[in-house]
Amino acid sequence: MERSQERAVSNGITEGVIWKQLLLFFFPILLGSFFQQMYNTVDTIIVGRYAGTLALAAVGATSSFSNLLFGFFVGLASGATVILAQFCGAENKKGIHDAVHTGMALAALGGLAITVIGIAFAPAIMRLINVPDNIFDDALLYLRIFLSGMIASMVYNIGAGILRALGDSKRPLYFLIIGCIINVALDLLFVAVFNLGVLGAAVATVLSQIISAAMVVVCLMRGRDSSRLMLSQIRIARNILADILKIGVPAGMQSVMYAVSNLIIQSAINSFGSDSVAAWTAMGRMDGIIWLVMGAFGTAITTFVGQNFGAQRYDRMRRSCRVCMGMAVGAISVLSILICVFGRQLLGLFTPDPTVLDIGQQIIWAISPFYITYVAVEILSGTIRGTGDSVVPVVITALCTCLFRIIYVSLCKYFRLTIQYVAYSYAITWTMSTVVFAIYYLRGNWLRKRINIMGYMPENRKQSKLEKALNII
Repeated sequence: MERSQERAVSNGITEGVIWKQLLLFFFPILLGSFFQQMYNTVDTIIVGRYAGTLALAAVGATSSFSNLLFGFFVGLASGATVILAQFCGAENKKGIHDAVHTGMALAALGGLAITVIGIAFAPAIMRLINVPDNIFDDALLYLRIFLSGMIASMVYNIGAGILRALGDSKRPLYFLIIGCIINVALDLLFVAVFNLGVLGAAVATVLSQIISAAMVVVCLMRGRDSSRLMLSQIRIARNILADILKIGVPAGMQSVMYAVSNLIIQSAINSFGSDSVAAWTAMGRMDGIIWLVMGAFGTAITTFVGQNFGAQRYDRMRRSCRVCMGMAVGAISVLSILICVFGRQLLGLFTPDPTVLDIGQQIIWAISPFYITYVAVEILSGTIRGTGDSVVPVVITALCTCLFRIIYVSLCKYFRLTIQYVAYSYAITWTMSTVVFAIYYLRGNWLRKRINIMGYMPENRKQSKLEKALNII
């Protein structure tokens, strides 16, 4: 019975029509990511409408640092997801059990460490990114309360990653919908009714995250067979932890590098004044929709590749990458056009201030037409990471995105260029990263190396299949 249930989990991904299975996996992830993004978006809308432009800027001034932490969580979670997906594909029951419990132990300990360190260094971080004096205190208050919820955030993200690796992308969505509804209700209560401003928005976000995390834990505790979470057995299995960290830490660092470069950009934006910060914040919430779709495709292909790699379905792994790439290109193209056409109206949801709207319109035209250049980065890096190779994506990100973006933005600040030129840094670095990722992927050596490292030395029958798969581009 146990074996048949676990086989059923992996068959939905390792068999069947690829595009249908990808979409069945993609949409719950997309909707789940959307509702997770709604935590901050609702804060922004309600704060901007009921607490004013300065409060909106205070929430937005911390967004780059918050995204840095969140990106690191997602990276660590991807390590657990990939390892668990590979165990599922290989039908390794002991590995599944150890990965589930090690992942949750890592979530609790990692969340606690980040909370303590983040709260202690929050003032220094605010000064580092040049938060304007007139919003400094509110921004610091929001960040510290936000950081107090890091354990819950990490438990949710790793727990949701575990469920997705097992083939369940629906229940994480349900939990986020409930959490988002609670967040909206608490935001309206604390900000619109009790006039608590950024304090109320931050508290509402943390409480809703705690509820989402609790629901994930209860769901895992009610699981069956080797995937069931038992609190008494939460402990770190060193070999599993090492594998998770080998994938998760580089993946987390890749997100951190993006966030660090964004912090540099946020610092430049902050120097333009509170109106520019408010416009950048509003654009960032719209921009978040694009990254929800991108991230959902990336998560889907990572899990999809992980299970097929564990099952040694290398030909299917390659095909799924091409199919996912095509779907992502189509979706992002449509969204880019919509943002370009209706951008000002969308910005109006966040603020009625005409000055902020004018600045936001400039940012839209500098960024939106170029989203398409990032698609290959997300899909190819997700495919490579699904096999357990997460070091090279970090190196590419460090050189093509982080380092070059920092140099470019520093030059913009030195020559006192406008906010549009700062925004162009995204298009330039996305294009560079895409070219390098494409070259690395098409060479195919990364897959041969991962197969050898994992000890998948096929027999003659499989060798022919392997060589065929490696030649499929």
